Amino acid sequence: MEIGIVGKPNVGKSTFFSAATLAPAQIANYPFTTIEPNKGVAYVRAKCPHVDLGVPCNPNNSQCADGVRLIPVEMIDVAGLVPGAHEGRGLGNRFLDDLRQASALIHVVDASGGTDIEGKSVPVGSHDPSEDVKFLEEEIAYWIGGILGKDWKKLSRSAETEGAKIERVLHEKLTGLGISEAQIFAAIRKSSLGPRPSLWGDADVLALSRSLQKAGKPMIIAANKCDLAAGKPLEGVEETVVPTAAELELALRRAAKAGLVKYLPGDSSFTLTDPSKLNAAQKGALDKIAAYLKEKGDTGVQRCVETAVFKMLDLVPVYPVEDENKYTDKKGRVLPDAYLVPRGSTAKDLAYKVHSDLGDSFIRAIDARTKRVIGHDYQLKDGDVITIISKR
Repeated sequence: MEIGIVGKPNVGKSTFFSAATLAPAQIANYPFTTIEPNKGVAYVRAKCPHVDLGVPCNPNNSQCADGVRLIPVEMIDVAGLVPGAHEGRGLGNRFLDDLRQASALIHVVDASGGTDIEGKSVPVGSHDPSEDVKFLEEEIAYWIGGILGKDWKKLSRSAETEGAKIERVLHEKLTGLGISEAQIFAAIRKSSLGPRPSLWGDADVLALSRSLQKAGKPMIIAANKCDLAAGKPLEGVEETVVPTAAELELALRRAAKAGLVKYLPGDSSFTLTDPSKLNAAQKGALDKIAAYLKEKGDTGVQRCVETAVFKMLDLVPVYPVEDENKYTDKKGRVLPDAYLVPRGSTAKDLAYKVHSDLGDSFIRAIDARTKRVIGHDYQLKDGDVITIISKR
């Protein structure tokens, strides 16, 4: 599972990416600073089960900070997209291809209106940022439509002749985009298309592509540079919008890494560890950030990531263990691993996620919190601690 960071050039995408992951990325105030995609790991927060179970944990694939489990999420920051990207303008096709495996997208928009549609600096407030939302969604729709359009007539007629379900045919064609058959079925229904795919025209395919983007690569808007924006410039936008100040979050994350402040991403405040270590410039910057947090509640960066994971993708954290009594794995580590799974996933789905052999040899599972035996079709809940019993 990967979260893609998208947007036009010069809106703070790489700053947002660095703030979310602390991974190095080239940041500059001019278009196309990023050419090769940046990859890193962000974290989403969940209550660590050790708090309720009353045992100390030994995290392996994640971290625990004061009872908060920080679960890793892969992120990719692609180069800025401009109008005509789907036709290759600005190396757009290449950049769009970098998003093939992204499960959800965070669209970073310059909410201050200080960059034009090409990503060039203009006076703050002179550009309508809602136009950026429209153009990028269209570019992704045309990109998906271009993939669907190749051999469409031949493919659709063949499907009708052989009596194949069109969603299954499309799933095979879109397999590289990570869009499921269920998402394709939902997109077809939402697009209100006719019963015969061979009669779908270009407009129909484009309408389907728009629905596929919303179903298969849902998007949240990060209204970045909101500390410079006046009013609510994206108030009329249909998508979920989260005001963000990525530069402030990045400054906080770096200060925390340097030991200057105590701060957990997403917190509404921070504390100074040793004020005597700060010079005047640092103190002034942190005072500004503190005032912003007091007014807004957070910088929005962590909220964006968690909204994408927990709400848009509807994932829940679960914790597989080998010993349901001690909550340990075979190495004796307590609550070592946290997995993010789609809501509605079963105990057997979890077994396959841990290892394919475990899924193949699945017998039953145990809810480690209640010690009750559960079947293969048990639907996992947020925070479940599960022991899987297999033939091996």
